[in-house]
Amino acid sequence: MPINLQTLGSKLARYREQLKETIAEVTSSTGIGVARLTSIEAGHVEPTGDEILILADHYRCDFKFFISNEQVAPFEQAETLYRAHGNDFTKEDRRSIQDFLYLCETEDFLMRELGRTPKAFSFTPTGSFFKGHGEAAAARLRTALGYSDRAVPRDIYAEFRSVGVHVFRRKLGNSNISGLFVMHPLAGKCALVNYSEDIYRQRFSAAHEMAHAIFDSAQGASVSFDDTSGSDLVELRANRFASCFLMPPAFLARLPAPSLWTDADAQRRANELRVSCIALAIALKEANLIDASTYNRIRKLHVPRDAKIDPELPEHLTATQRQRKAHLLEQGLSDYYVGLCFDGFSAGVISLGRLAEALLCSHGELSELASLYGRTLHGL
Repeated sequence: MPINLQTLGSKLARYREQLKETIAEVTSSTGIGVARLTSIEAGHVEPTGDEILILADHYRCDFKFFISNEQVAPFEQAETLYRAHGNDFTKEDRRSIQDFLYLCETEDFLMRELGRTPKAFSFTPTGSFFKGHGEAAAARLRTALGYSDRAVPRDIYAEFRSVGVHVFRRKLGNSNISGLFVMHPLAGKCALVNYSEDIYRQRFSAAHEMAHAIFDSAQGASVSFDDTSGSDLVELRANRFASCFLMPPAFLARLPAPSLWTDADAQRRANELRVSCIALAIALKEANLIDASTYNRIRKLHVPRDAKIDPELPEHLTATQRQRKAHLLEQGLSDYYVGLCFDGFSAGVISLGRLAEALLCSHGELSELASLYGRTLHGL
């Protein structure tokens, strides 16, 4: 079937407009002239195969989408976000979200090709008590993952990936955005956590987005803010799920009387649970284990930054490795995803060029990444 040039041009224009880029900026990035790009977007000329590949790489999109006449694409979900919250995303954030959608699609493709099938998990709420939905779903997921009431989830990113949610952390410019959820047309449930946040806040945000994956996938896309109103029942349910998944009420009930804790006790307990003191104070209050004065005292405390533990930046890393991997996480490249990409290359699922694209880097940077992850590359 021949390419419909009007459809192709419309797709390219929509991608560019969504990213708030000018024709000149796309020209600067791709090397395709302004006049030619304008004509391609207008559907007046057919791009060459190389031009399609270049534009697909620029927009982080499978080139097959451009040459097909299909209309469905991940950007349609992103447009839902921008229609509702367009002013909340900087131009850089829009590019970050585009990269995130690309990473989700790539991860899903590699998992399927390599036979990495996630566990099945579903939960159907009953009744109209939204907080109760969150509590019940958290308990059900903990059981499915093999956690006892007293067990503290250490690597929730790995846990959520294991039940089929693509979880990425990426630095966003708007510090009021804690995360977002997108139901990707190909990859399925995808959650982005703002890497600009505190490490423990990121854990809570990931659990919050997991709740959206469980309850709200039919909505397609949503954005979570730090200052969400308590009257929003959907967000309230997601917060309750996150709290109960990270700090089960049964676990809290067994703790020594929180009203007798010193500040150091509260900080130690929060660090053991891998949560902020604010999250711990709220959970204790919800469980009726502290009074108002104790609640106000604990929520003002902070776990020392150097005491916090990030499961994707383990302590055994050298200072240089830690700095490099932290930078990769800012871009959305988790250990899991990077490892999956190298496994895909080793298995012959993707080429060397595709590997560089998947890792958002140049061919020249692949050797450095391979060395960082203890991998060997054939073909460089």
